Amino acid sequence: MKTLQHPFIIRESECEEVNGLNNLEGWFLWFILFWVFVLITLMGIGGFFMFRKFLKALPKQDGKSDLDWQSYYIDQTIHLWNNDAKELLNELVSPVPDLFRQVAKEKIAGKIGELALKEKAKSISEDLLIRGYIQATPKRDHKFLRKKLDEMDIDVRPYENYFE
Repeated sequence: MKTLQHPFIIRESECEEVNGLNNLEGWFLWFILFWVFVLITLMGIGGFFMFRKFLKALPKQDGKSDLDWQSYYIDQTIHLWNNDAKELLNELVSPVPDLFRQVAKEKIAGKIGELALKEKAKSISEDLLIRGYIQATPKRDHKFLRKKLDEMDIDVRPYENYFE
């Protein structure tokens, strides 16, 4: 039986075989780098949206967050929504991508509910719905909103002051 005099000594040639970084060459190296870039980018995008949601959930000076107020207005005015108003809201948010549509509907319904409570409305009318929709929509999306209202043959002239 042959015994090794120095069992923990590794020759340099064996070291190159063990070290996997020396084998990252050519297309495999670029494949790994590509996926590192993709994953970091996707995590950054996800983190951005999570941070925005976090900021909306932070309580303001009155002790309620934007999301709390939005839920409050929806809960207080849910009985004012008739089927026609619901269908019109669904039609107006149809250009929004499916992933964000429910969030957009809730934000818009909250704004409409806020207006309805301020005006002590008996029901959600088309006029109230359109005004709330315009006010809840970010300014950068007003171009798409105008296009959708034109497609639905709704005159935007009475609402021009809300677009500013």
